[in-house]
Parts: sequence; structure tokens; C-alpha cells
Amino acid sequence: MAYHKLFSIIFALLLVFQVHGSVAYKPKVCYINAIYSLGDSITDTGNLLHLGLGGSFTPIANFPYGQTIHKATGRCSDGLLIIDYLAEALNLPLINPYLEKDANFDNGVNFAVAGATALESSTLLQKGILAPYTNASLSVQLDWFKTYLNSKCTSKDACEKMLDRALITLGEIGGNDYNYAFFEGKQIDEVKNLVPLVVQKITNTAKELIEIGAKHIVVPGNFPIGCMPSYLSAFGHNTEDFDDFKCLKSFNSFAMIHNEKLQASLAQLRETYPHVQIMYADYFHAFMHLLEKASLHGFEKDSLMKACCGAGGKYNFDATKICGAPGTSVCENPSNHISWDGIHLTQEAYKVMAKTLISPGGFIIPSYGVQGLWKCY
Repeated sequence: MAYHKLFSIIFALLLVFQVHGSVAYKPKVCYINAIYSLGDSITDTGNLLHLGLGGSFTPIANFPYGQTIHKATGRCSDGLLIIDYLAEALNLPLINPYLEKDANFDNGVNFAVAGATALESSTLLQKGILAPYTNASLSVQLDWFKTYLNSKCTSKDACEKMLDRALITLGEIGGNDYNYAFFEGKQIDEVKNLVPLVVQKITNTAKELIEIGAKHIVVPGNFPIGCMPSYLSAFGHNTEDFDDFKCLKSFNSFAMIHNEKLQASLAQLRETYPHVQIMYADYFHAFMHLLEKASLHGFEKDSLMKACCGAGGKYNFDATKICGAPGTSVCENPSNHISWDGIHLTQEAYKVMAKTLISPGGFIIPSYGVQGLWKCY
């Protein structure tokens, strides 16, 4: 029965997308009436901004970040993110960040924080890895979620009712645990030891969400990090390191190790909680599909591996001059680029990914059939 409901969610999302990804039809009400998000900069809509910025995240408070939507909101892009397009598809307002004072949370809350890790910063530090930007790890975000629920519902039954028609997005998270390790000089074989810990943390968080009433959970996997300008610039030195897409084979293989272990863990979780929809969002293959079909979506062939905003060089990325810093510039049309700042994607790339995630036969797993019992009305 849970899978039939899953198909219905995807169908309801799909109904509101046109061929080119714009919202074609906005019904009054969809089955899903709220979105609650945990994660990192792929999902953060402003929490780090309210926590206080530092280091390479400082520029996100100002243009060119947010230039496409004419406002710097704390999103790590030129505009909207995947979570925003999911909200639009469900005819919900954009989900406000938890730390925004006096924000409207009637249709959900975004607890994600840019720079966040799955593991606590103290755990990473024990392994010689510094998480430099925030201590708002997955545990902290889950505590925020519980605090919020306690302020809204007075019993377990009331919380379950409140979450009955809510969509929980748990991630993408864990990418920064690996990013910090790699860019601080750890080797792939050493970082592989983190994977079971990260996957277990995500799984345990999903369990806790289910125990407090979550019925519909989406857990994204990691991106093909070997295709990102930040990795290409730092580690792309030898011809034999690259695949046919000009991505780094070893780092993409690492990302797949994480994703395969995460999917296996989620499969076990479905057996334990058959009444809950536990969906895996395959960001890895959704992104590779985007690369493969880039020209069909209007992305410039010669710019697929270049950041729109950066400081020059082969990949237009310099770790010492992140987008928005002095000495950087912005491409004329961000919608022609996949990468925004060498680390995050452009609004247009996120829009295309959102569409492919929820299309029939798309990158939400399991995704049999795609037919709807829950419709917008």
C-alpha cells in the first residue's frame, strides 16, 4: 500500500510540470500539505545567513547570489533550489528557513544549513577533519525539528496527525563530511572509512523521524562530485583520471559507494517500516542525465564543467576566490551553465533536476508505474 501512495505523490508532482519544467497548472490543494527539510547548502534557504556567515560562505548574503530572483536569500545559487521547485509543484509557498524570525511555517519548515555535515563536528575532529563553517549537523537540525513539533503539537498522536500529509526531505546530507576530508588532504581509501558512519547517521535520523510521525520521506544520495569544478580544479591533473564525460572517475566511484550503501540501508528500513514511504532520490544519475542531455536543455557545450561565477582558469574556479569575492566575475547568462559557483548548481540546473526526479521513470526510487490515487483538487 505504501508504494501505491508513493506513485500518487510523484504523479501529483508531475501533473503540474510542463515539458520545459515550468509550472503549468496550480490546483488549489494537493495531498501533501507541508514540506520539512533537513540538509546542507543544496537545500538551505537562509538558515546559515541567520546563524552568521564566515569564510567562503560570506558572499551568499549578497549578489551575485540570488541575482536571478533579484534577492540574495542565503540560497547557494543564482536563484531557486530543488526544494523550491518541489514546493511549487505541490502548490505550496516556498519553505521558509527555521531561523527566520516571525516567518510563516504553515506549510513546512526548512532546517537545512549550508556547510552542515551528517556527523557531529566533534566526531569528525576525532578523525582529523575540521568542519569549518557550522556546527549545525544533522543531529542539531533534528533537535530543531523536535523543538518545533513540541511547540505545535501536545501529544504523539497530534504530531503524527500533523505529519500525516507532510513530505520530509532528509538531505542531501553527508557530502560535506567527505568534502572537508578530501580538501583537507585525506585520501580516498581513508575517507571510505567515513561512509558507514555517515550512512548510519542518515538512517538513524530517518528512524527518529518515522518514530515521531513521518509518513513520507525522501532521502537523496550524493552528487557525482568528480564532475564538479571544485574537484576538477583541485584533483584533475592526469588524462587517465577522467571518464568520457570529463569527470574524475575515482571521485565519482567514491560517491557511488556512498549511494549504494545508503540505498541498501533504506531498503532495510522499508522492511522495518512497511507503512512508511521511504524514497531514494538519485541525485547522481539525475545529474549525469543532465550532463548527457545538456544541449537539449540549453546548456552551453563548452561550459558544462565551468562555473558561471568564478575567478578564471580552465574550470573558472579558484578555492581562494569564491564567487562574489573580489576578482571574480559572473557569466552573462547563468541559465546556460550547470555549475553556478563551482560547488553548487544554477537555478536552471536545479529546475531540470527537479523535473527529472519526479517524471515517470525518473530518478525517485522506487518508481514503478507512476499512477495517482492522491490528486490535487
